[in-house]
Amino acid sequence: MSAFTPASEVLLRHSDDFEQSRIIFAGDLQDDLPARLETALSRAHTQMYHHWQTLDRQMGDRVRFSLVAEAADVADCDTLIYYWPKNKPEAQFQLMNLLSLLPVGSDIFVVGENRSGVRSAEQMLADLAPLNKIDSARRCGLYHGRLERLPTFDAMQFWNEYALDGLTIKTLPGVFSRDGLDVGSQLLLSTLTPHTKGKVLDVGCGAGVLAAVLASHSPKVRLTLCDVSAPAVEASRATLAANALEGDVFASNVFSEVTGRFDMIISNPPFHDGMQTSFEAAQTLIRGAVRHLNSGGELRIVANAFLPYPQVLDETFGFHEVLAQTGRFKVYRAIMTRQAKK
Repeated sequence: MSAFTPASEVLLRHSDDFEQSRIIFAGDLQDDLPARLETALSRAHTQMYHHWQTLDRQMGDRVRFSLVAEAADVADCDTLIYYWPKNKPEAQFQLMNLLSLLPVGSDIFVVGENRSGVRSAEQMLADLAPLNKIDSARRCGLYHGRLERLPTFDAMQFWNEYALDGLTIKTLPGVFSRDGLDVGSQLLLSTLTPHTKGKVLDVGCGAGVLAAVLASHSPKVRLTLCDVSAPAVEASRATLAANALEGDVFASNVFSEVTGRFDMIISNPPFHDGMQTSFEAAQTLIRGAVRHLNSGGELRIVANAFLPYPQVLDETFGFHEVLAQTGRFKVYRAIMTRQAKK
C-alpha cells in the first residue's frame, strides 16, 4: 500500500520529531505508515483484522490484533501515536487500555479527521494527558500531550447488552448496532423464514444479531460467524453464549480465513472503512460468495438502496431478486447455479 491517509500525511510533516521515539501505533490504522516511518522502535496494536494483515507483512511480531492491548504490545515504548476513529466510545476503550500500560511521561499524539470528532480527544484526556493542538492540515488535527497519570482500565466495564425478541444481545464499543437493532438488519431478518436448515455463514457478524435470531427459530442451522473487528468477534461469541447457541466465530477479512461451503451466506455488509466510503468489502463478499456456496445455496444481503450492488450480483450470479425493500434499504438474494462465475 503506497497511499497514505490524510492523518498519516499530517504525521509525516513531523517525521523528524519521531526518529528517536519508540512508538506504539494504534487506533484507526488504515495504511502502512507504522511500518514505514523512521523511528527508534515501532510497534502497533489494532482491533481490525484487515489492518493487521497489511502491517503483519512488514512488522511481523511487532504488530498484534486483539480486543485488548497487553503490556508486551507496548514494551519499551515511550510514545503513543493514536489514529482517532469515528466512534467515540471505541476511542475511549482503546485509549484507556493503552494509557494504562504506558509509563508516566510518555508522549501522546492523537491525529484524526476533523469530521470524525477528533477534537473530543482534548476533553477525554484532560485529566490524564492534557493535549494541545500542534498542527492542522488536510482537514485533520494533530494533538500532543504527555501522560501525567495512568487510568485504570477494566474491559468488562465497556460491555453493554439489549434484549431482542427474547434474546440477549451482547455488545462492545465499535460494534455495529451497539445500542439496538439497525433498520437494515431488521429488514433482512424479516425475510428469514423459520425452520431454515443447513450451514449458514454470517459475514460481518457484528454483535451476532442475525445469526442469533436465525438460530432461535431455526435450531437445525449450523452457524459460522466472522468479522474483521475484534470487538465484533468477542461480542458475537458472547451473544451466542448468552442465549445457549452454538457457532464457530472467528476473525476474517471477508472470506480470507473462511474454508468450506455453505447453504446460505447472510450479511449486512459495511460500506465504510473508518471515515472513508468503501464498497470493496461488499464487492469482495458478492464475488467471493460463489466459492463458498453449495450448489443451490444462496447469498442474502441487505444494503442501502442507492449502492451499486445489483450489477455486481448479476455479473457474478447471472441474476438477482429483491426480497424486501423500504425507501432506504433492499434485501437481495442470489442463488448459486451453474451460470455463477467461480
